[in-house]
Amino acid sequence: MCYDGRTTSGQASKKGRKAALYMSTTSVQHGPRVTDIEDSPAGINNFVIVAATVNGSGSQTANNCLLRALFKMGIPVTGKNLFPSNIQGLPTWFQIRLSEDGFVGRRDTCEVLVALNRSTAAEDISKVSSGGVVILPSEWKLAEDRSDVTYYTLPVQQMAKDSGANADLRPYVANMAYVGALVELLGIDPDEIEAALMNHFGGKRKAVDLNFGVVKAAIEYTRTNITKRDPFRVQRSSKTAGKILINGNSSGALGAVFGGVSVVAWYPITPSTSLVDALTDYAKDLRVDKETGEHTYAIVQAEDEIAAIGMVVGAGWAGARAMTSTSGPGISLMTEYAGYAHFAEVPAVIWDIQRMGPSTGLPTRTSQGDILMAYYLGHGDTRHVLLLPANMEECFESGWRAFDLAERLQTPIFVLSDLDLGMNLWMSQPFTYPNKPFDRGKVLSAEELAKLGGFHRYEDVDGDGIGSRTIPGTDSPYAAYFTRGSGHNAQAQYTERADEWQANLARLHRKFEHARTLVPKPVVDEVAGAEIGIISYGSNDSAITEARSMLASRGIQTSYLRLRALPTTEEFQQFVAKYPRHYIVENNFDGQMAKILLTEAPAHAAHLKSVNQCDGLPLTGRWIAQSILEQERQER
Repeated sequence: MCYDGRTTSGQASKKGRKAALYMSTTSVQHGPRVTDIEDSPAGINNFVIVAATVNGSGSQTANNCLLRALFKMGIPVTGKNLFPSNIQGLPTWFQIRLSEDGFVGRRDTCEVLVALNRSTAAEDISKVSSGGVVILPSEWKLAEDRSDVTYYTLPVQQMAKDSGANADLRPYVANMAYVGALVELLGIDPDEIEAALMNHFGGKRKAVDLNFGVVKAAIEYTRTNITKRDPFRVQRSSKTAGKILINGNSSGALGAVFGGVSVVAWYPITPSTSLVDALTDYAKDLRVDKETGEHTYAIVQAEDEIAAIGMVVGAGWAGARAMTSTSGPGISLMTEYAGYAHFAEVPAVIWDIQRMGPSTGLPTRTSQGDILMAYYLGHGDTRHVLLLPANMEECFESGWRAFDLAERLQTPIFVLSDLDLGMNLWMSQPFTYPNKPFDRGKVLSAEELAKLGGFHRYEDVDGDGIGSRTIPGTDSPYAAYFTRGSGHNAQAQYTERADEWQANLARLHRKFEHARTLVPKPVVDEVAGAEIGIISYGSNDSAITEARSMLASRGIQTSYLRLRALPTTEEFQQFVAKYPRHYIVENNFDGQMAKILLTEAPAHAAHLKSVNQCDGLPLTGRWIAQSILEQERQER
């Protein structure tokens, strides 16, 4: 199937996409709709390639080489990998979107299909846009049932056999046959493919020559035996000059290294594992004492997520910049420790790379389904600060900024990314590295303690709700205090007095309100004459950019506020007061952010409408634009 996303075996769902739309607290579900908004016309440097293969067949090498080659040709491009949560054998799809206009959100249509999975071929072919292209193995001898698409066949298995690869490697190098065919049919520079292979195999010439040999054979076969009968092609551009290709998990890991991370405790879980893997690789090179040659960090794989967060909280209490990385099921196991760190006021950083749930859910699909859980995680009256990166630069920034906020506010900071951001390759500007000292917050030194003659750990001296703390080992008789997860007063003494309990909660509330002045402000793009506002966050941003362009072509101007953190800031309050209707766009079924924003702006509740979808895939610009258009029609 053409990246429709509902097939995880040979059986494809026949159901159309459904949108779960909520207006205030009223739920309205829409069935399959008549599409009024179309994707931009396909043309030079503007179409979608989908490679439909089998998981574990080595297709990622071919797909990433294509993606990197197109990027190096200066063409704006993005790749999205849809893979099953098993080792091998089930269907997988890889979508490469080329857009000269720079749109990098997912599209649910494709123009060029590489069909290398026999079990899904019929469904995949049925999803190709009219006028599109289908490339498939000639060994299959499939009937060409569609008259509105162009078929090209390649002797894929024979090319793999002729490559000289042993029998075990042939299924892997076979993928290079479709790379070669696309090089010739689309006009991709073969030198860029070879360079991409050199990058992938770390310069190992033997592996490069084996794979590129198949590419060259496929180029020659296509040139000799296939007459091009389609309009799709690429040409060099300059739209990627100065940019890099990277995924969000690597970006966040690099940011954490530059943010001074010294302790990492984690337990493997998809899709967050690669964040710690990347951090491990970066730290080996970048976190080494120049004088001793020793590493200045500790990365520990714990026995489970409970142990991992326990280590992080303990290390944060001891003065380390400590973090963990997990996903929804891991967050749930961390609940008690997160509440403890909130109440005892211990710095910690927790990355949540969100996936589909509930329960084990769909580990290799994406969603934004942990917003409510992470925001209120704990027992009793608990709210946490959330960072909501939307691109690679912000994943990097969150990597270091989360530590500054955790220590300034003395509290856990959650960074909510997702599988789409975390595991897919995105174009990015080079990162802006932090050029200021770490913000360690209110940490008292021995000298300061001597001047003060002591301190009260949970006393709010400055009116911001934040007390002073000391680091264990501070050489002062005044440094010690009890860290209590049970009831405590300003002096860190155990208490069950109602007035002291209430005073402590009031202080924590002041601290949370103070956080509004410290978290990253939203990105606001206001358009003159706009009658509606769009509010969203995270990985939806690329699709919303395209949706706004589609709506503008229909005469519907929109202003846009993208949240970068919770709690909200004054900019949010100003924005919601300006427009009669606001559409809150998110990738979950219940409109979780919309529910939180109702509590942030209750006076405007009637104007906040939810546009939400939850099918395991990134949102598309067309779906967002169509959903808003439908609700606008109802308003009129």
